[in-house]
Amino acid sequence: MDGFGSYVALGDSFTEGVGDPDPDGGRCRGWADRFAARLDAHRPGLRYANLAIRGKLASEVLAEQVPLAVGMRPGLVSLAAGGNDLLRPRSDPDEVAATFEIAVARLAGCGAAVLVFTGFDPKAFPVLRLIRGKSAVLTMHIREIAARYGCLVADVWLMRVLADRRLWSADRLHLTPDGHRRVALFACEAAGIPADGDWRDPPDGRVPRPGTAGSVAGWLAARWNDLEWVTEHAAPYLSRRLHGISTGDGLAPKRPELAALEAVAPADGASPLAAGSPDRLADGAALPGRATAGHR
Repeated sequence: MDGFGSYVALGDSFTEGVGDPDPDGGRCRGWADRFAARLDAHRPGLRYANLAIRGKLASEVLAEQVPLAVGMRPGLVSLAAGGNDLLRPRSDPDEVAATFEIAVARLAGCGAAVLVFTGFDPKAFPVLRLIRGKSAVLTMHIREIAARYGCLVADVWLMRVLADRRLWSADRLHLTPDGHRRVALFACEAAGIPADGDWRDPPDGRVPRPGTAGSVAGWLAARWNDLEWVTEHAAPYLSRRLHGISTGDGLAPKRPELAALEAVAPADGASPLAAGSPDRLADGAALPGRATAGHR
């Protein structure tokens, strides 16, 4: 593709960038900021807005963010929503998909190219894997919706590397900086623009393969971690939901208007990607190649 002159990101904590703190400490970075930096490197002068707010349900994204995005008339808009809905015990993925489709229809109707994200495969985590069926159903719907409206698709269900727990924060709901970096690379593939790495590369370090005694100790440690997770993260989350409280209450979007892209630092700590600068490899050499677009 020749690139996009403007880009608006919609969604919840995933797109806001929770789990990937900005080096300056002022806000989250996340895959969308990283993706925007690469869009700008491909076509300098990008205007970028990020309306995503943590805790938002698909219906809230539709009601609060989609109208603002339509009014901006961007060249590209990304939509990732529904994850918070699926975490609710009585949620119906068919209903979530119906809301998702309305959002896609309105965004496509304003002339924007729409990049949609499927659900994650949560099988790597006990407890969370209980919603795997619902996530699979929503993913199936999103694939079909994308086909009907001619959307670009980031099918993160197929990102097997995300089964590695080292790419997830302690709460098991938000990606680490490296996880966000990989999703940004995956989005580049879907949008058909150059990237500076391969999201498939295994995380640094090897997972040990202990003997029988080590396996038992590892299993016990994992179960203890599961218990700590329930106490420190799952229980407070469910309590907030039961009381109608969201972590996003009172928060405003971090980039509420289309504006020139600020410098965004890559995950490896190299020099920030300023507006108009090319993506670079770790050794500083510009990457001339193009990522493969489409599904994987």
